Amino acid sequence: MIQAEATARYVRTSAQKAGLVLALIRGKDVNRALAALDFTRKSVAEDIAKLLRSAIANAQQKDGFSGDVDRLFVSACYANQGPSAKRVRPAPMGRAFRVLKRTAHLTVQVSERPEKVIAVGTGKDAVEAPRPKRARAAKSATTPSKKATKKAKE
Repeated sequence: MIQAEATARYVRTSAQKAGLVLALIRGKDVNRALAALDFTRKSVAEDIAKLLRSAIANAQQKDGFSGDVDRLFVSACYANQGPSAKRVRPAPMGRAFRVLKRTAHLTVQVSERPEKVIAVGTGKDAVEAPRPKRARAAKSATTPSKKATKKAKE
């Protein structure tokens, strides 16, 4: 099974905001993930789509890749916090507010789904093994049936 990853460092967004978009694509096929990112109304979605395409390209370059991109899916994706740039913003009456310009390190891993293995004798000529019969619980002679109880009430 092929695994590949791509990392984008120092992306100018917070890790929390990027994590919300990454949660949308986690576990999806790469084509569905790219489609979801195209319609996501967050600015970080473009960076994540670019990163996902890079991870797909990395998987295609690995030895042993089957060549079928449709079998790739997003196995893991996460955002770690990067360094924050500290800036000063002027405030009223001579004061100043500190502004943190956050960055994030984004990572996307793609893996290849294993092929479905089909048993050799599953065609029309295959013989089905007999199933064991389940034993039915026998009604005891002391328990009256529903009809008998209904007649007894009348």
